[in-house]
Order: sequence, then C-alpha cells, then structure tokens
Amino acid sequence: MLTAATKTGLVFFPAYDWAISPTHPEREERLLYTQDQVLEEGLLDIDGLVELKPDIATSEDIQRVHFCVPEPAAVATESHLISAGGAKTIADAVMTRRVRRGFALVRPPGHHAMRVVHGARGFCNINIEAIMIEYLRARYGVDRIAVVDTDCHHGDGTQDIYWHDPDTLFISLHQDGRTLYPGSGFSHELGGPTAMGATINVPLPPQTSEEGFLYAMDQVVMPLLKEFKPDLVINSAGQDNHYTDPITNMNFSARGYAELTTLLQADIAVLEGGYAIEGALPYVNLGIILAMAGLDYSKVREPDYQPENIRQSRDTGDYIKRLCGEIQEYWKKCPGIIEKNRNTKKFAERERTIFYDTDNIMENQKEKIRVCPDCSGVLAINSWTDRGYHIHAVHIPRKACQACSELGYQWHREANARAFDRIFLQDRPRELYLARQG
Repeated sequence: MLTAATKTGLVFFPAYDWAISPTHPEREERLLYTQDQVLEEGLLDIDGLVELKPDIATSEDIQRVHFCVPEPAAVATESHLISAGGAKTIADAVMTRRVRRGFALVRPPGHHAMRVVHGARGFCNINIEAIMIEYLRARYGVDRIAVVDTDCHHGDGTQDIYWHDPDTLFISLHQDGRTLYPGSGFSHELGGPTAMGATINVPLPPQTSEEGFLYAMDQVVMPLLKEFKPDLVINSAGQDNHYTDPITNMNFSARGYAELTTLLQADIAVLEGGYAIEGALPYVNLGIILAMAGLDYSKVREPDYQPENIRQSRDTGDYIKRLCGEIQEYWKKCPGIIEKNRNTKKFAERERTIFYDTDNIMENQKEKIRVCPDCSGVLAINSWTDRGYHIHAVHIPRKACQACSELGYQWHREANARAFDRIFLQDRPRELYLARQG
C-alpha cells in the first residue's frame, strides 16, 4: 500500500447548483472530471491522503476582507460561501496539524474579486484566498503570508486587497496583460506607498512553456520567498496555463505543474481557473496532488502530450530572462522608495475605473491612504457605479497605529450621509465591521 511522504488534505466542492450558464467554461464539470480521475487512480486509498468536507464561510469572514455592496448576501450565493469555507477547512487542517499540506479543489473561484465588490468580475464574486488568509490571521495569529498566484490571468483582486499590506507578499505569474484579461499585472506594479515590493508581477509572453515558468520560479519567486520569510505559502493554483486551455495562449503541461508544485512547497493550494475540462484538469490536478503529497508523478501525462509541440521559442526564453532581471532590479529599489515616501508624503491617492465583465458593471473609484511612518496606513475608498450605487468605505489595517485608527473613525463619522447609499467601516484590530445607510 502506498503511503504519502507528506500528509495532504483534499476538499472537493464542484458547486452543483451554481453556474454562469450551462455551457459556460466555469461550470461544475471542471471538478467532476477531476473527482472521477482521483477515484479511478485510487488516490484516496493512499495512506496520508485525506478527504475533508467543506465548511461554510460566514458574513463575518467576508467582512474582514470585502466591502460588499450593499451587503454580502447581495453578491455571494451559498455556493460562494461553501467555496470559501472549503479553503477555510484546509487552513484549519493545516494549522491544527491534522495534515501537513492541503488543496482546496473548490469553485466558484475568487482571485478577481477586489476589496470593494459590486458584482462578479472574471467569474469571481468573493476572494476565497483572501477570506481564508484573514481567517487564519484572526483565529491563529498568523502574520506574514505569501500568495503565489499561478493562474494564467493576473490575480488583480488579490493584488488590490493586499496592495497596501507589507505583511502579505503577493506574486503573480500570468500571461502578459497586453494579450489577456484583465489587462493588468505589469512588472512595475509593486504595491502601495508603504508596501512597495510586497506585490510582484511576472507577465509572461504567450506560448511560454514549463521551461519559462520554472525559470521564473527559480529566478524570481523562490529568492523573494526566501528573503520575505513567510509563515505560510499559499498557491492560487489556477490551471489555465495548460496548452489545451480554450481561453488562454500558454504551453504548460500537467508535468510542469507538478514540478512547479514540488519547487514551491506551498502549505495550501486553492483552485482558481482552468477550463480544459477533459483534456487538462484531471491530469493537472492529479499531478499537483501527487506533488503535494511527495509521491511519484513521473507517469502523469495527458493523452495528447507531445513536448516538441509546446516547446517555447528561443526569443521567448530570452524575453523571460530579461523580464526576470528587470523584476529583480525593481525589488532591490523598493525599500528606499518606501523610506522616501514616509519622509515626503502625508497622503497618497489613486483613481481607477474597474469593469465587472461578468455582471457588466462599470465602477469608478477614488482611494486615499495616509502614508504613515508607523503602520501601513488607514485607507478610504469612494466608489460609485453606473448602476447608481455610491459608497464610502474606510479600512483600518490589522496593525494600525493609534493615529490611523483615530483618523479612520473620523473619516467614517464625517462621511456625508446624503452623498452615499452606504457608509462602511472595517476596523481590523478590533474585528469590527460597521455599515449604515446613507
């Protein structure tokens, strides 16, 4: 009987009752084929592979992360709560040492959901990784966390939530945003004024193969993780870099995903995208599970796998080498930029237009943060959409100093009730969330 070298937990939640449409790429079959493959291969008969049942996330879990407009129930169905709850289940199992590692194979996905949520973007309503991370911090006191997002699409929602958080290192490897939704995730996107370098983007060119992915892992991801020294490493394990995926343009294989997983050694993986339902997902997930458990994955292979057909060009390899060198240089400059910001700025602002492609909503956002010498800074967001909803939201960060905490409550009190439909306050040190109608 086989025994896993590393005890690994698995949570499956296909979300039978949730789909954007019956023929949409994001549908329940994404996980049903994987479940069949796992059963056919007898993985759950291996000693040390443990199947766990998903929990359900609460409104309090969501409100540590999001400002849902007008409330969580308006944007998250029961399936979203169970998907986030499945990630929580794996987190609990890892923290209580029931397992050493865990993989939440759940849907709907979440990494395009930003701090403010008016609806669905990129098939995502709530950010299941961020909900899991902030649950870990609230329950277990975990501090420094690294998120490595290997989905083909830039994890713009997770980036947005942790843009100002120096204790969360967010690294996204993805297809270049000039060629794919959501059109972001460029190498100069490095984080907010007090968290420069806590966001790292590796925008890879179309037709990148495992050679390019593993080079970027070796040259960028692993050195940054070593320097950051996280308490936990989370893999947003999107699988749409596969060479058969119908909505992307990359050349990654199931074996490549397994090698990446072995290299990364993530504590927790959470499924994100991946839409080659029969040709890729069962094999990729099989490889990831075996790699997490420390088992042999050398025989994992897609039926149509021909390595010579998906080999990247020399120009692509040269481009990736230059890109990785550029990112390394950006990283080295970030501590000096943070120090300069704290010495020269009192506040920083940014304005954005955000399109909710799934729900066809256009949001405008104005953001203001105190550039604090003692913490990451209190944040205020003014957000309105073409649907007519207008909100004011204040986020007091987890390690807020007294001055930022007091300013956050002042901003909340002074918000003109007549100007907004909802006024929110998210006080992380006190685990307090306030919402009132305008």
